[in-house]
Amino acid sequence: MDTDEAASTLRGWFTGRLPEAWFTGPVTIVLDREEIAVLGTLPEPTAESDAEKAATIDGLIRRFREETRERRIEIAAEAERKFRRKVSWGVVCGDETVMFTTLSVPVMTRLRQSERQVLDTLVSAGVARSRSDALAWCVRLVGKNTDTWLTELRDALQHVDRIRAAGPSGMD
Repeated sequence: MDTDEAASTLRGWFTGRLPEAWFTGPVTIVLDREEIAVLGTLPEPTAESDAEKAATIDGLIRRFREETRERRIEIAAEAERKFRRKVSWGVVCGDETVMFTTLSVPVMTRLRQSERQVLDTLVSAGVARSRSDALAWCVRLVGKNTDTWLTELRDALQHVDRIRAAGPSGMD
């Protein structure tokens, strides 16, 4: 099953399990090898000023998080047993996206001295607490600044997966 098909299956499963009143539309599923992130959209408030709107969004997100906590935990536990991945939750309200829970997964890497020096500089400057934090900061920065390119790359990989699946099976 490719990533799009898996996300579609998961979206359907969560749509069937989630109370209809929680979100304004279908949930968004972000999937990797370890985690299923479920993001729902809350109604966007109307307000007279930007400050009032920001405060209302903050209040709506906090209220949703508190009022749905027990049910989200139940649904996540069921999904984790069924799909063998951790579940994280988040919401989108207006221009704000807030993740309530996320999985932090260790990743091993080998870095040359010049690369380690970059991380050490970030630590020395107080940008990060450790090399691990500095590396995570670098990955977030690259992801933020190359989002269009990464999206095109993911689309190309999905196209390769579809072509590979449509091709002949192994030789007997």
